[in-house]
Amino acid sequence: MFDKLRVKLNEFRKAIDDKLKAAPQPAEKAGILDKAVAITKGEVILTEKDLEGPLWELEMALLESDVALPVAESIIDSVKKGLSGQRKRLLSSTGDLVEDALRDSLLGILSAHTLDFEEYVKAHEKPVTVVFTGVNGTGKTTTIAKLAELLKEKGYGVVIAAGDTFRAGAIEQLEKHADRLGVKLIKHQQGSDPAAVIYDAVAYARSNRKDVVLADTAGRLHTNVNLMEQLKKISRVIKPDLVIFVDEAIAGNDAVERARLFNDAVPISGSILTKADADSKGGAAISIAHITGKPILYLGIGQGYKDLKKFDPEWFVDRLLER
Repeated sequence: MFDKLRVKLNEFRKAIDDKLKAAPQPAEKAGILDKAVAITKGEVILTEKDLEGPLWELEMALLESDVALPVAESIIDSVKKGLSGQRKRLLSSTGDLVEDALRDSLLGILSAHTLDFEEYVKAHEKPVTVVFTGVNGTGKTTTIAKLAELLKEKGYGVVIAAGDTFRAGAIEQLEKHADRLGVKLIKHQQGSDPAAVIYDAVAYARSNRKDVVLADTAGRLHTNVNLMEQLKKISRVIKPDLVIFVDEAIAGNDAVERARLFNDAVPISGSILTKADADSKGGAAISIAHITGKPILYLGIGQGYKDLKKFDPEWFVDRLLER
């Protein structure tokens, strides 16, 4: 993962080092006292002029890694503030300063809003109703099955609601997963009101003392007004505890734009990104977290029921910055 951005980050470190080695003098804009202290300690003070070219290159690398433009600009601004005025010992590496500034910026985005799904389920009044949204073909149905497996392993009673009554074969697909996992599936005929399906699933969970309802909905393009209105109706009727947006990590900026529009229609609680094992860029997770203001909950890392990794911002940033 993140190969291109990692290469660019190393180039960024080297560019700053080379620039400072070529002109190892305290910055003109530094105060007299700062200059004097820097000279006696054999240090140089980083300025915005030192950072200008390398930061532009880093911003381009972020954009090429599917980080959305406003997010990339926010990261660059944060890195600039973190590095400007920093002292650096002459002929020593700037790498740690660069890495610390970028790490702080990325962790600030990815950790700003947190939600531990498993802790939420544990503490919340039962049944917990979770509605899944997203476009077709992003792995939403498989993700529901993976979460059902995870919750079953934790000892919870799970009900799946086949709320995608729009797409042919969607009910059958969920039925196969439910049979394999040994969980109850609530379904109606194709074309039925999805809100009614999910309502019945919640009623079943209450009467049978089940803990969690995982509700599928029709995969929809954000441009499909009727289906988006249907999603709003589901939210009004069911009042779900959580709304989770599912998309592919490899969809890049398309996923970012979809996350923003879905969040505008029905505020999401968090996102799950599938196919993260095939993502060599990593920017979608950063951008979605920043633009929606909601956390990334899990990463799909394969097709098996256990191939769901809890999202850890520290792990994610470590992978991004490892040399």
